[in-house]
Amino acid sequence: MQQNKTISLLSIPVLVAALGYFVDIYDLLLFSIIRVPSLKSLGLSQLAIDTSGKAIISYQMYGLLIGGIIWGMLGDKKGRLSVLFGSIILYSIANIANGFVQNVEQYSWCRFIAGIGLAGELGAGITLVSELIPKEKRGISTSIVAGVGLTGAILAYFMKQTFDWRVCYFIGGGLGFLLLFLRVSVFESGMFKSIKDTKIQRGNFLMFFTNGKRFKKYLLAILIGLPTWYVIGVLITFSKEFGEKFGIKEPIDPGKAVMLAYVAISIGDLFIGFVSQWFKSRKKALYIFYAITVLGLVLYFMQYNGTANGMYAICMLLGFGTGFWAIFVTMAAEHFGTNLRATAATTAPNMVRGSLPLIIILFTQLNQSGYSYITAAEITGVIVMVISIIAVIMTEETFGKDLNFIEE
Repeated sequence: MQQNKTISLLSIPVLVAALGYFVDIYDLLLFSIIRVPSLKSLGLSQLAIDTSGKAIISYQMYGLLIGGIIWGMLGDKKGRLSVLFGSIILYSIANIANGFVQNVEQYSWCRFIAGIGLAGELGAGITLVSELIPKEKRGISTSIVAGVGLTGAILAYFMKQTFDWRVCYFIGGGLGFLLLFLRVSVFESGMFKSIKDTKIQRGNFLMFFTNGKRFKKYLLAILIGLPTWYVIGVLITFSKEFGEKFGIKEPIDPGKAVMLAYVAISIGDLFIGFVSQWFKSRKKALYIFYAITVLGLVLYFMQYNGTANGMYAICMLLGFGTGFWAIFVTMAAEHFGTNLRATAATTAPNMVRGSLPLIIILFTQLNQSGYSYITAAEITGVIVMVISIIAVIMTEETFGKDLNFIEE
């Protein structure tokens, strides 16, 4: 294969990928931020807001799971740019439609379709940037994409503070269509173009399961990302309910908790790229951030009779600790050849997002089987962290790996 053309850290593809992920995160986290006011406006009781909220976010995650497979395969078969254009059109339309929903069923379907669209953005962007940037700077470039992109949650929070929840969805859809104009200036990966017209098999999702070594790499690549969505999907999204259980007198605003957590995640994602560069190791950087996450979990579950500000501070600590999303997705891209890279980098994060319903089911079943709300969450967290730590230990180091290869 011919040598790939490389670009600088702040080139147009890197910046456009970062802005794409910014819009993606705005739409992805918007429901968590406006869950309470939007469901209350539909006439739901406090109990229904909790149960229907879990159901709706699960629908969104199912969409991400399915969309990850669709867009990942398309990215390897038709090109990285096809995903960057197609996915944003789908989730922009879905978010505009979301502004018109009148009941929980319509809400669920809109989040499901939006989830399918949202699934393609990060994986395709990280794959494209990983293939265009020199291998020595790859971790920093993908951290820039994630770090800038994750601030989309901050915009979502301030939009919620300023506008009605329906308008917030319209804004998300509008931002997506604006981004399409910027995408025109982005060029395709040279690595992909070098195999595009060959007979090499590309984007075959089943290839992950036809080879034992490849399946192990793929499974481990997914499992190391689990703590992020346990923290965001359970502890942060339902921080209002946890605050009540902890006896915190001031009501917790889950939208504010999400926003603050994502400020910290964004900082963490930028920081971890430099940590990885310093140690010349993805795994050592992950161990450090896992340790911070564990510290945050311990403090989170010690908040009895605490304060709202204390909860927000701990949410930020947890956010910083789980700011390893960029390295996690980069590792997924680095593990696999050019003919399967977009499929891996797009499906792996969405498999993690798609695991949230399973994490919620575990949490709910433990709660219903006699454990308290808090104890059930603690047990769930221990299980998630143990699985992920074992996965990191077993996975191979990918720092500085040459990506100019294919999967046979």
